[in-house]
Amino acid sequence: MRQCVGCKEMKNKKEMMRVLKTSDDSIILDTSGRKNGRGAYLCMTKECLSKARKNKGLSRSFKMNIPDEIYEKLEREFEENVQG
Repeated sequence: MRQCVGCKEMKNKKEMMRVLKTSDDSIILDTSGRKNGRGAYLCMTKECLSKARKNKGLSRSFKMNIPDEIYEKLEREFEENVQG
């Protein structure tokens, strides 16, 4: 079970999308769930991504400030992966 950084609900990790902070401090979506790095989980809804942005859930998880460009990039990747 993993906790969504947006809505704070506990769910099975297969039901969630993993956001990853790599060793070079870049933030990406880990669609496989197997890449190396610090992970945070989000429900597969835009609402949870918006909540995570508003409550700074990813910033807390990764102990760094997350710029708006990263959230916009994640939003685009999110749309591609959830609908595709």
